Amino acid sequence: MERTSIRLGGIELTSPVMNASGPHSAEKGEILELSARHRGAILFKSCNLAGLEAPDNLKNRGVEHFAVLARELTARDKTVFGSVVANNDDELVNVAKILDGAGVKALELNLADDYVTNSIGAFASLERLKDLIGRVRREVQAVLAVKIPVKLSLEPRAVADMFIQGGIAFVVCANDLAKDFTVDLGTAVTHGARRTVSQVHAFFQAGGGQLDVVAVGGINGGRDAYIAHLTGAKAVQVGSALIKEGAGALGRIDRELDNLLGENGKSSVSEIIGALRFQD
Repeated sequence: MERTSIRLGGIELTSPVMNASGPHSAEKGEILELSARHRGAILFKSCNLAGLEAPDNLKNRGVEHFAVLARELTARDKTVFGSVVANNDDELVNVAKILDGAGVKALELNLADDYVTNSIGAFASLERLKDLIGRVRREVQAVLAVKIPVKLSLEPRAVADMFIQGGIAFVVCANDLAKDFTVDLGTAVTHGARRTVSQVHAFFQAGGGQLDVVAVGGINGGRDAYIAHLTGAKAVQVGSALIKEGAGALGRIDRELDNLLGENGKSSVSEIIGALRFQD
């Protein structure tokens, strides 16, 4: 399905669909199943240095568990992304370094979870965020990404500018479209005055084409993915559908997206990224 191939943060991917960090991405068996059944990138569950028993959404075996899996999968030419959490700056940097050394293609700094927000406070100010990002960027070679808190007190444009200058290749943003949001897939037109329709859309506009955006939340089918792409997402992360269906959900969504691209006369998903238009 060449139509759904993309380039995310400079990394060539055969699909814009990937799992969100959490569902089916913590234990070896489920990760190997994901890698066997999905042709796109595999994102590990967020991990810290020694592992966590709580909170439940961040329960993990520690970074070495994922480092071993990263080496195994990269040896099979699988594209692997890591996700990092920590309760202090040094731990964040050290976990990133270990995953980087294990061969992950990209590192998602999960600065959105309350566990990290309450301890590190990365988004307390632009200067605080710049300092933290700079520390990680100086220590790792992998492509860097940041997961953005749903409630962000800083201006998206200022954050995007800092990320671009600081070597962040893509951001993971909430696909928080209003429940009554509608768009015509054929024309990419939505009714109403020009506005920001989601966090994905806000960072797509703020990045000005220099910062890729990944949408997370509400991606249950190909149509959801198509709409997220229209609002500016280069790729999408799947959570709930993966929990309900298992590893096959990723391939299903990819196929549905491919079919919709064909039905709407598009030869590539890149043709629809950020194509949303407004009509009063």
